[in-house]
Order: sequence, then C-alpha cells, then structure tokens
Amino acid sequence: MARLILFNKPHGVLSQFTDRGSETTRATLSDFIAIPGVYPAGRLDRDSEGLLLLTDDGHLQARIAEPKFKMPKTYLVQVEGDVTDEALALLRSGVRLKDGLTLPAEAERIDAPDLWPRDPPVRFRKSVPDCWLRLTIREGRNRQVRRMTAAVGHPTLRLVRWQIGEWTVEDIPPGERRENSVR
Repeated sequence: MARLILFNKPHGVLSQFTDRGSETTRATLSDFIAIPGVYPAGRLDRDSEGLLLLTDDGHLQARIAEPKFKMPKTYLVQVEGDVTDEALALLRSGVRLKDGLTLPAEAERIDAPDLWPRDPPVRFRKSVPDCWLRLTIREGRNRQVRRMTAAVGHPTLRLVRWQIGEWTVEDIPPGERRENSVR
C-alpha cells in the first residue's frame, strides 16, 4: 500500500525539501512536512499554490508526474483582462509556445472561486479588469499555464492547482495536508 499525501502548498514555498544555492532562506516542504521517505510527484512553482502530491512509492510518483500518462491537472487561474471567446478557443485548441504547441486544454470562464486569501495578496489595479478560468491540461511543461495565458493575451495573476486526477485540494487549508493510501 502506497502512502499519498495531498498538500496545499502555500504561495512562496518551494516544491522541494531543501533550498540549495540561494543566498536567502526560502520556505520549503520541510517547513511543513516532516515525514521521511516521501517525495513530490511533480512540481508546482514557487509563485503558484494549491495541490502538491507526495508519495513514498516510485511507481505512483511516475504515474502522477510523467507526461506520458497524461494525468489531468486542473487549475483555477486569475488572469488580467476579460478573457474573450477567441482566447478560450485558442487555449482549447493548443497554444504555440517557444517549446512547441501545447496539447488542447479544457478552458472555461468561472465566477471568482471562494478561496483562502493569498499571502501576499494579488496586486489590485482599478483600471485593469481581471477574471477567473478553470483550465485543465494533460502535460506539465515548466510554468505552462502561465505561459499559455500570457500567449493568449491574459497574464496570470494567481494560479491555484485545484486537482490532479481524482485528488483535490478542496477542504485542505494552505500549509496543511491530508493522507491517503493508494493500492
């Protein structure tokens, strides 16, 4: 039986247990999780928050993190501007990035979700509207969602990974975790 930890990674925390090569001390997973033998299944950049899965099983880790398995990852994304139907169509058909065309994403406009406050808060500008998207991708390029929204003219302001496969961060406060067992 594999151990699986669902962790709600706060903004500003690295998706690793140590911070090598930095002159300043940055928050890492070791500030929140003191369980030996578990490792992140994938990454979530320091500026993003939400679901990070950790496991003690290498096969499960590969099934979650390896792009060849195309496990869906759903993000709640606050973007700059009012997203048009054309921008959504581009996200749904695949976006050309410097490292090639992305796979088509599921993309829809949503009402602002009832999320925990972010620390630090997203910068608010009265003159620039924003809106929220639910975006599901099946690959995991470096900072992919941020690059996709920027490529269609809507830079990301806040990025929360909400779900990976069947696992969700719902009802897990930032900095907290829930443990599951997986066969």
